[in-house]
Amino acid sequence: MEKVQGSMGALSAMQITADTHGLDIQTKTILQYAEVLAVILKGTVPEYGGHTLQEIMGFIEAESITSTTEVSPGRTNTEIRGENSEFFHLNEKTTRFDLAFRARNPLLSTEDIQINLHFDVEPQKTYTPGYPIEKRGIYYLARRLSSQLSLVLDETDYSQLAKCYSIWICRDEILPEERYSISFYEMANTKNTVPNSVAKENYDLMTLVVIKLGDEVYNGDREDEGYDLLRFLNAIMYPHKDDFMATVTEYIDYSENEELWKEVTHVSSLEQVIFEGAVDDAKKLVAKEMKKAREELDMAWKRLYVAREKVYVENKKAYEEREEAYAERNEAYIERNEAYEARDEAYEARDEAYAALEKGIQAIIQDNLNEKVPKERILLKLQKLFGFTEEKSEQYYKKYSLL
Repeated sequence: MEKVQGSMGALSAMQITADTHGLDIQTKTILQYAEVLAVILKGTVPEYGGHTLQEIMGFIEAESITSTTEVSPGRTNTEIRGENSEFFHLNEKTTRFDLAFRARNPLLSTEDIQINLHFDVEPQKTYTPGYPIEKRGIYYLARRLSSQLSLVLDETDYSQLAKCYSIWICRDEILPEERYSISFYEMANTKNTVPNSVAKENYDLMTLVVIKLGDEVYNGDREDEGYDLLRFLNAIMYPHKDDFMATVTEYIDYSENEELWKEVTHVSSLEQVIFEGAVDDAKKLVAKEMKKAREELDMAWKRLYVAREKVYVENKKAYEEREEAYAERNEAYIERNEAYEARDEAYEARDEAYAALEKGIQAIIQDNLNEKVPKERILLKLQKLFGFTEEKSEQYYKKYSLL
């Protein structure tokens, strides 16, 4: 984008804004300068699409730029004196336009007749203040349009009404998919039952532009639509970074004011001196508090280190004791399992011995019966060989003599 020559006043406002890290009141001050407005109008107003920033600056009626025009019904044509405090509280409902001005409409103006466009620019901290920004914008446009006719009479010439633009620059609380976008809302002829011959300028009288930012860092690509406007606005609407002036000077040229740029920080006005003193005091206080905070943080880290070492030792000891207990438990498990195995082997040996005994008793009884040995002698043999009682020998004889 081509550059526009910057003014001394805008340069001073830029310097103060850079030092104050983006105070809202200073951001609004910047918006009041024609070179800044030219960048905004270049990216939002089709009537200026084919013109340079320098030409657009020439279209703006500098004396018409004001922040005291009221929006309230019946008072839009009045002005009040006193400072405008709206930008201190961006969510506060107000009845004043943040910034209102007029600028030449090059499409309708001639050498003899000048037709103006009417603008209001509304910087907003949030896109979601509790009501639709778009509805408020349409209301502002209606008031801006109606204010062009101070008193409506039978002979009122409505042909004098000129087109109005309301440009809203919303900073925060924007959905991710809507960040860094520009939306246009305008009046249009949508249907005709017969061929329409009405010129567009006779009904196209209100355009609402809603610009949504969304983050302190803008990472758009140069080929993106609206890139220059979004990048410029992002620089002046957020707390300013070290590259604030570097970004601004890509669009506004201050090379002819280099000496002023060097001297502007030494303005001798009482307000600036107080401001600079307050900044120095604040910097010293912040440095002192930061040093104290660092010392407290160092002490906290040392205490944390000691505590961590203590916990480490205790955990290590507990871990070792737990491992020893696990080892002893495992040894007990092994010994128990070995005892179970020995017991099972003993049971098996016992069962085998019982089986062998039973077979031996059966064989003796059967062999003696086959040899026709009397029962009394067989019982005596069982008592002698196995140590059975007479009763026990009788039980075995009955068990195997019948087989």
